[in-house]
Amino acid sequence: MENKIRVLVAKAGLDGHDRGAKVIAAALRDAGMEVIYTGLRQTPEMIVEAAIQEDVNVIGISILSGAHMTIFPKIKKLMDEKGIDDVLLTGGGIIPKEDIEELRKLGVGEIFTPGASTTEIADYIKDWIRKHPRN
Repeated sequence: MENKIRVLVAKAGLDGHDRGAKVIAAALRDAGMEVIYTGLRQTPEMIVEAAIQEDVNVIGISILSGAHMTIFPKIKKLMDEKGIDDVLLTGGGIIPKEDIEELRKLGVGEIFTPGASTTEIADYIKDWIRKHPRN
């Protein structure tokens, strides 16, 4: 039997709007994934620690506050320091195209902006996991 994909969905920083994150979490569950939702106002340290504790395959960050160029690099750095470089860091929110390109250069996966379908997000995660099997 194939292991379920485990996804940590988190709201980083002071962003207080979590409706989108909850919609994504429900959609990923419906797509057969196991989802751990950490709730609002998570620090990068809390997110990475939860990812390690929950042994997730994916960290999905929902960010609407404009702090994406601080939050994503900090999470990626902590992931690298903790040796969880086999975990996908992805996310979504209101993020300008040029910032998405910069984040990709840092090793962040796909960034989904408003209008992305939940099917597209689930398919991306499944495809990434298929291409990056864990040892």
